[in-house]
Order: sequence, then structure tokens, then C-alpha cells
Amino acid sequence: MQSLKIITQVFGKIGLLSFGGPAAQIALMHRELVETRDWLTEAQFLRALSFCMLLPGPEAMQLATYAGWKQRGIIGGLIGGGLFVLPGAVVIMILALTYGAYGSLDWMQALFLGVKATVVIVVIEALIKVSRRALKGQRHFIIAVLAFIALFFFAVPFPFVILVAGLIGSFAVQTTAPPAPQRLPWRSSGLIVLAGLVLWAVPIIGVWLLSPAFLLPVGLFFSKLAVVTFGGAYAVLAYMTQEVVTNFGWVTTDQMMDGLGLAETTPGPLILATQFIAMVAGYAQGGIGLAMAAGLLTLWVTFVPCFIWIFAGAPLIDWLEGRLKISGALSGITAAVVGVIGNLSIWFAAHVFFGDVVNINTGPIRTILPVFTSLQLLPVFIATLAAIMLLRLHWGIVRVLIICGSCSLLALTAGQAL
Repeated sequence: MQSLKIITQVFGKIGLLSFGGPAAQIALMHRELVETRDWLTEAQFLRALSFCMLLPGPEAMQLATYAGWKQRGIIGGLIGGGLFVLPGAVVIMILALTYGAYGSLDWMQALFLGVKATVVIVVIEALIKVSRRALKGQRHFIIAVLAFIALFFFAVPFPFVILVAGLIGSFAVQTTAPPAPQRLPWRSSGLIVLAGLVLWAVPIIGVWLLSPAFLLPVGLFFSKLAVVTFGGAYAVLAYMTQEVVTNFGWVTTDQMMDGLGLAETTPGPLILATQFIAMVAGYAQGGIGLAMAAGLLTLWVTFVPCFIWIFAGAPLIDWLEGRLKISGALSGITAAVVGVIGNLSIWFAAHVFFGDVVNINTGPIRTILPVFTSLQLLPVFIATLAAIMLLRLHWGIVRVLIICGSCSLLALTAGQAL
């Protein structure tokens, strides 16, 4: 058992260095917790990772929470998970306030055009990586294709797509041997869930009483998002974009993509893009005060469930081993995520590369179609450059975003000078 000081130092270091998305973050934790310090064995690390992938929310943050819990219980888990999120949340807060104040300036818009073009390639890179891991056979390929069709052509709700994919994956597993019986701490886990849900709901009740017009819908939406975020942030971004852009009208698609680009360049989980979106929307509605309130509320409702799942479910991790039905459900969900990210990549590409995109609503079909005569050559060029750097040269995402943003800014400056 490690001291709280050492746990704070180790997870503070992990939080500050957790750039590059979940794959890089998980690799960093493996090096720090398994290879360097022996806080987890290889088997424990892999079982915990598999469990976290079953849960909604960012698996890397939940893995950090579990590793802290393994050392010093709930206090250790709060330190591990909290320090994984805190550095990125502080940076996103500063960037969102700056964006709210200056995002409409020409130079800022030019800078973010390069960021958006890069984000298209980042999402495609994620699609390639997830496909290699998820599509293990014909069944998984079919699930991915059907998920894409349901989302892109018919706008089927994201949670329903994930639910059906999990059921298909579970039912497809043939098993007759029951797993070995094991006594589980249902009572203590149930008490943790109950207490956690009460804590989770307190701010929602507060804004319902004090500021229901804007903050209550923000709290309720991001609370719902927190329990359907299976398959990582990329999987849920299309659903979030549809809701916050089309249904609520809080932000534009461009602002949504700017938030994703900023979250890519900061430490911590990519789902911190939700904090950025909430703060930009809050700034537009009521200035800095409302932006801060919306950001803090979103952080609370997004990450409190992550702690609940780990503290209640950590004792179940060894029990999950050999549960083939659960593993099958996870594989089905992961396959569907390929289709979800494919939908997201086309959505982003259409809005970045074309000046005009029209909505198609014919019968059951709900999709988009770019106006091909509105093709914009600058973002296409920058995206091509980003593809070479990311997919061919394998440069780091922060370096690529800086280069592409600078290219876009220079192109604007040159165009104004001519």
C-alpha cells in the first residue's frame, strides 16, 4: 500500500502527460503502474482494462481510478481519477473562455480552420485503429455496416444502436459451461451506487431551483450522455453534435469541431470536449459567470458516474473473467463503434471541406449532402498535409495541430496581403 503523497505524485505525473488519446494514455499507465512500479500485475491491468471498456465513459480515466482504488481504496481512486482529469479541465476552461471572447476574430477563425481540417484526419485515424481491433469476423463487419447505415441515413438514436449491437454480440456467443460461482459484495456495491447517485443529482436539483432556463437542460443532457458514452468519445461525438447543434442550438458545428481539436491538444480524456461545448454555450448565453457554471456542472455530471462505476464494480473485476456473454456484448458494441466513427468522419469532412451542406429529409431517410460546387481547397490541402504527417510519418498530434493551424493562419495573412 502506497502513501497518499506518492499516489498523488504518480497520478499527477500521469495526468500532466496524458496526451494523445486513450491508446497513448493506457500505454503511459501500463509503463508507470505495471512496468516501473509493480502496482498492478499484467493480468490485473488487462482485466481492469477489459472491465473499464464495458462501462460508459472514458476507459483510461476509469483505469486510473481503479489503479488508485487498488492502492488506497476510495481516497486513492479519487486521487487517481481526479488528477487524470484536472490538468486538462483547467486548460480547457482557460481555452473556452478565451475562445468565447475572441473566437469570432478573423485570425482565430483561420487558426481553427487548420485545426478542423486536422480533426478530420484524426477521426479517420481513430477509425482505422478501431477497425483493426474490432472487426474480427464477418459478423462484426456486418454490425459495423448496419450501425453506419442506421446513423448516417436514418438518424437512429445512438443509444439504441449501441444497445442492439450489444444484444447481437451477446446472443451470438454459444456457451453451455456456467462460470464458477463466486460470492459478490452486492450490498456494499449497492450502497456505493445509491450514495453516488445522490451526489450526482445534487447539482441538478440545485440548478432546477436556481437556474432552470439554461443550466438544467445542460445538466440533464450531459448526465444522459455520461451513461451512453460506450466505445470512447469519438463514438458519442456524432450523437452529441446532433443534439447540441441541431436540437438545442447551443453551438455551431464549427464550434463543436473546434472543441474536439482543443481537447485533442490537451492532457486528459477527449470527452473534456463536453466541458468546452458547455462553456462556449454558457458564454454566449450569459458571459463568464454562466460559462463557468455550465463547465463545472458538465464536469460533475460527466465524471461522477465514472467514479461510481469503479468504486461499485471494482470488486467484480475478477468475477467477469470467463463471462463469455458479457465479452460477446462488448465485442458487438466495439464493432458498432466502427460504424459510429465512420458516420462521424463523413459528418466532419462534409462540414469542413464544403461551404454548404444540405439536410435531406425524405420519408424515413435523414441524412446530409454537401453542395459539391462549394468545395473549399484550403482545408482539403491542410487535411492532406495532416494525413501525411499523421498516417504516413506518425508524428504526434500536438505537433501536427500546431503546423496545420499555422498553415491556415499564414494562408489567411497572405490572402489579405494580396
